[in-house]
Amino acid sequence: MTVTQRADARRNYERILAVAEAEVARHGADASLEKIARVAGVGSATVRRHFPGRFALLEAVSREQVSALSTYARSLVEAPDPRRALLLWLREVLDYCIAARGLAAALAYNGAENESLYENSCATILEDAATPLLKRAQKAGVAKDDVEARDLIALVLGFTLATEGQSDRVTTAHHLLQIATEGL
Repeated sequence: MTVTQRADARRNYERILAVAEAEVARHGADASLEKIARVAGVGSATVRRHFPGRFALLEAVSREQVSALSTYARSLVEAPDPRRALLLWLREVLDYCIAARGLAAALAYNGAENESLYENSCATILEDAATPLLKRAQKAGVAKDDVEARDLIALVLGFTLATEGQSDRVTTAHHLLQIATEGL
């Protein structure tokens, strides 16, 4: 969104985003763009003008929390136990991915709408946030050197998507994360 945007366009954007947040919370990544437009009081063309596709909308809905996760990662970089800091952050990301029903889909898309995962700003923000925590854990010898931040994000997304539809997703996803981080 640019600074030179007209006031009515800015209001439309904010209204669409507010409605989208509520709809994604209720229906996940499959929230109806037409319903979002209708509830926001705009046409579907207006929604598509601001958000060229579903993943752009999902990413916009998630951006604020993803920024908060990035801030949290920065606060953990100097924690005394690098392994614990990394795991605390990964659990927080996992919890948010489970709670924000559309985020995992937004982060996991692969080539939809001519974009790749690595052009996705939310995925990039999370990978950038994870990197210093991971590097510190690797330097301390508590994480393998061949692990990359994108691997950690992929694990979290996988656990999120794998537990969808389960009655106790959080417990199951945390258990899967524990297995992955401690081994069998």
